[in-house]
Amino acid sequence: MDHLNQELHSANWRKSSLSGSDGSNCVEIANLSTNHRAIRDSKNPTAPALILTPHQWTTFITTIKNGDCD
Repeated sequence: MDHLNQELHSANWRKSSLSGSDGSNCVEIANLSTNHRAIRDSKNPTAPALILTPHQWTTFITTIKNGDCD
C-alpha cells in the first residue's frame, strides 16, 4: 500500500455532499488507483487518511445509506 500512500499527496480531494454546511463536519474523499478510496478530515488534511479497498468502500457506503451508523 506504499504506492497508495504516495498518491495521497497529489490526490484530487472532494468534500462529501453530506458534510455540514458550517464546515465543522467535513469529510473529503479521493479516488486512488485500482479503485481504492481515501477518506480524510478536511479540518486536518495532514493527518492520516483512511484507505479503503473497493469492497470496503462498497460496504462503508451501504452501511451509511442504511443508517447503520446512527
